Amino acid sequence: MAWLVVALLFVVGGCRGDDPSRRGPPPAPREDVVEIIHGREVHDPYRWLEHGERAEVDTWVRAQDEHARAVLASSAHQRGFRNDLRKMWDREAIVGPVHKRGDRYFYARRHKGRDKPVYYVREGLHGRERVLINPARLSKDGSLGVRRIHPSRDGRSVAYAVSRNNADAATLYVRDVDTGKDHRNDVIRGARFADPQWAPDSRSFYYTGLPDDPTIPPAKLAGHASVRRHVLGQPPADDEVLFGPTGDARTYLSPQLATDGRYLLVHVAHGAAGAADVYVQDLERDGGPQPLTVGSGAINVAFGYRDHFYLFTSEGAPRHRLLEIDPEHPERSNWREVVPQRDQILDGVALMNGHLILSYLEDVNARVVVQRIDDGRSWPVDLPLTGAVAGVWTDPSVSEALIAFSSLAQEPVIYRVPIPADARATAAPEVFWAPEDLAAQGSAPLVMRQTFARSPDGAEIPVFVLHRRDLVLDGRRPTILYGYGGFGISVTPGYSPLAQLWAQRGGVWAQASLRGGGEYGEDWHRAGMRADKQTVFDDFIAAAEHLVSGGYTSPAQLGILGGSNGGLLVGAASTQRPELFGAVVCQVPLLDMIRYPKFGLGELWVDEYGAPEHPDEFAVLLDYSPYHRIRAGVRYPSLLMMSADTDDRVDPLHARKYVAAMQHASAGSGPVLLRTEAQAGHGGADSVTQRIEAYADLLSFMLTALAPDWGRG
Repeated sequence: MAWLVVALLFVVGGCRGDDPSRRGPPPAPREDVVEIIHGREVHDPYRWLEHGERAEVDTWVRAQDEHARAVLASSAHQRGFRNDLRKMWDREAIVGPVHKRGDRYFYARRHKGRDKPVYYVREGLHGRERVLINPARLSKDGSLGVRRIHPSRDGRSVAYAVSRNNADAATLYVRDVDTGKDHRNDVIRGARFADPQWAPDSRSFYYTGLPDDPTIPPAKLAGHASVRRHVLGQPPADDEVLFGPTGDARTYLSPQLATDGRYLLVHVAHGAAGAADVYVQDLERDGGPQPLTVGSGAINVAFGYRDHFYLFTSEGAPRHRLLEIDPEHPERSNWREVVPQRDQILDGVALMNGHLILSYLEDVNARVVVQRIDDGRSWPVDLPLTGAVAGVWTDPSVSEALIAFSSLAQEPVIYRVPIPADARATAAPEVFWAPEDLAAQGSAPLVMRQTFARSPDGAEIPVFVLHRRDLVLDGRRPTILYGYGGFGISVTPGYSPLAQLWAQRGGVWAQASLRGGGEYGEDWHRAGMRADKQTVFDDFIAAAEHLVSGGYTSPAQLGILGGSNGGLLVGAASTQRPELFGAVVCQVPLLDMIRYPKFGLGELWVDEYGAPEHPDEFAVLLDYSPYHRIRAGVRYPSLLMMSADTDDRVDPLHARKYVAAMQHASAGSGPVLLRTEAQAGHGGADSVTQRIEAYADLLSFMLTALAPDWGRG
């Protein structure tokens, strides 16, 4: 395809003196690729764009990105959004999990003027904090970052995963907390799925490891995973393998070590939505792993606490329940129900000091309850507002929980909840950390409300809406509708700087809790997967129509936003109902649903979407596959495709092929842009500067497309 390189060099180089925003993006040559699959013709004219390693693809992507950034920079709104985002993000904040081990607290802090958060250890609740890991010192070019940390039981060591360009692929290191030095021999590659489970003596841990073999295709990696034990100071090559590999790329492994260190619980997940088999191995006896629950097809998460196992499950309880199992008598007839299924959705469980910390969803709003394990007595945690739980962090050896809580327009506040073992009720939550302007956020002129849209089959779809208190429902407000709808993941009303800023500017931010998610339990999830995936798109379209009929906006002023599985959502919605939307922002998406299992971690998603090799499932996939639904001459809405150059979860080929097809076919007057983030993975870049730039582009694109003359900042 040397001709293609020459052609693209001419397109890019021959117009070097022009303003890229005033000319069209470089057209992608079409190839006559047609396959007959299960008796149906499948056209794939942009298959050549699957090969991201080829020079001609790189040339096309760079030219597309240059054009996209030039168009975005021409927006009168970009600078204002960038400045406002910098004020919101470029300041002090504790971000992510807070771990307590003994008297030590471990957490990450974002600092004003720094691109990446710094990891700290604090000696005691009110003690001195000191730097543990500064990611800025890991590489000269800033490409290396810390994805997660795992403190040991005694708080003297921390395992931490480092990735390049925020990719999923990672290497595990171990640092001495007292000296701040890394252990020279404890460097474990292939740590993409690693979740180290420290032994009680803090001298070893169990983890999921992958072979360090670049010849294994990413789509096949999960089948090569195994559960291993690493002893500090010993070569990782000598790590003992306790379970796996399965050889099945549609499963992956996850270990949980009981708090007493005797039992290892291994989860064999079938896909990425929680359905799992569980095996248990007594580490003090011979015999290997034994099945605890296998073949149910249910969500199963098991952990060992003191002298029992606890099983969070959807088996026989689509809204989830918690079972207690005696390891000496693990037969099902001996299982005891500790937390029964209730009307609310049991969304999460943590154990500590003889208590359960139970997170519930009630019409998608979060509730937290503390329950004693021995007698079942319970009481609510008094949290101050309606919103979402961003995290619950506990350790079995300590007597307090740390809970992060937020709403769409209020940043997370981290509460410390003491749990006395001999008391019936917990003390009132204490603020561990809060943003400096918390009072101002609480008094801001914004209101969050929940409404419900009716889907075609009669289902009520929750929609959270954020806007100014003085909003006039005149049907003319620029509105962004966000959705996800997949893998049992719940879209809850947690903090979003995009939502807050958009609403402050006078727009409407809406987010729909669609089937396919976990907002109402496993039945809700299964109603939007595999053969029923179209239900998710119907729910989203119903939410959009609800916003129009409710007087919030009009189709011309309604933009939709989604990423990853949510990118599939907005791709499907905009190709099925293009007249309903004025703009689309599609981030790191799946869009070619016929070839998706071949790339990235696609094999792990077959349980959610279905297998193209099966005729019935192929027909469903082809009918809604956004890439294949694009038709010439249709007026599609403006499109900003946001991709990442090192996304090793969802291959960027989906974005490339879709944009090429849309640029060729669309009769709409708006732009079709492909913006590719450099040094970024599926979750974007881990640089604050890059995130601010990306989100400023997103918001300014939306406002320019939906209401170009709206109040400019």
